[in-house]
Amino acid sequence: MHPQHLLLAMFHAALEAADPMRVLPPHLPPPPRGRTIVVGAGEAAASMARAVEEHWSAPVSGLVVTRHGHGAPCRHIEVVEAAHSTPDAAALAAAQRIRQLVGGLSADDLVLCLLSSGGSSLLSLPADGLTLADKRSVNQQLLRSGASIAEINCVCKHLSAIKGGRLGQAAEPAQMVSLIISDVPGDDPAVIACGPTVADPSTRQQALEILERYDLSAPRHVLEWLASDESETPKPGDARLSQVRNVLIATPQRSLVAAADFAAAQGLRTVILGDAIEGEARECAKVHAGIALSCATHGLPAAPPCVLLSGGETSVTVRGRGRGGRNAEFLLGLAIALRTHDGIWGLACDTDGSDGSEDNAGAQLAPDTLERAAALGLNPASLLEDNDAYRLFEVLNDLIVTGPTRTNVNDFRAILIERGAP
Repeated sequence: MHPQHLLLAMFHAALEAADPMRVLPPHLPPPPRGRTIVVGAGEAAASMARAVEEHWSAPVSGLVVTRHGHGAPCRHIEVVEAAHSTPDAAALAAAQRIRQLVGGLSADDLVLCLLSSGGSSLLSLPADGLTLADKRSVNQQLLRSGASIAEINCVCKHLSAIKGGRLGQAAEPAQMVSLIISDVPGDDPAVIACGPTVADPSTRQQALEILERYDLSAPRHVLEWLASDESETPKPGDARLSQVRNVLIATPQRSLVAAADFAAAQGLRTVILGDAIEGEARECAKVHAGIALSCATHGLPAAPPCVLLSGGETSVTVRGRGRGGRNAEFLLGLAIALRTHDGIWGLACDTDGSDGSEDNAGAQLAPDTLERAAALGLNPASLLEDNDAYRLFEVLNDLIVTGPTRTNVNDFRAILIERGAP
């Protein structure tokens, strides 16, 4: 099999391992004596809802909210599409209706909650007395402040009427099974979509301390809300969440293992470098290049033919004006770091089908990438400085375009070392 086809096949094996139609049905509970209500949010919510409908033997109804373009046809479960990253009116209205749907149920009823990447912004319902503008303002300040994800989540949960376990709390006394596709390092259900069905160990006092630590200008009524006992989220051991079961049905590591199994079946040695690699894309590329060259030169950590796999989510500090995407930037950085080694190929894609805000999932790298770029008058180093990796791979016809995959287990990177140094 040609190296590029092999890398694409590994990527598709990783996607298949996170396909809701494949991974969700084995985790469905028995139908209840009463009603079955389905709610959910995230990039995979619509495809998860469709998988429920295809494999559920009892009447079902409900509502899920997903990102624009990520819908899927359902017969009984309503699918709402809303803006991703910045919550909009459609997301707010959907969250209000979801909270209403899980209220007033009996112990004989069942709530299936379907959560995946993007669920936090798509399931946005401010606490009583707060507005969406309040939450946006505080969140944007936190993002600019350098606060960690854990700190941002802490504040977000305490300003929400639905996150930090509150959705699970609202469903009491019904049974609730939350089926979750992870896109976060560590696969902590309390982090995914800000844990709407998971007890929250953080406190409102910590949320106030975070706002003070970063000197954020929150409106007075936001501070008053956080100072009140009412803003506290349900904690581990809370009896109101005793009927909630949270189940991870797909994770980044499982997708990497699926890709590794496919590669091994093709006779390749495989090394999984990790499922939670973070940092600047171009700097991560240098580290991956060093390991790939070690394989080619010294046979360590694996002798060619071999493949290096990694997941997680790199970042890009935007300094230029080009079109990038973290996976395209990673690959361009990898190409420059590898220089002209003739036996190393690569692929880097976001498993949701969108490399940042671009229309491609990612791109692929060949041993002659730099040579072909130079022949077309492109300067790879200059393009990298301008965060314009998309342009290079577009001109070389090496972008990978999948469209929405309707799942997300974060980024997938594969480097194939076809042979050692001559």
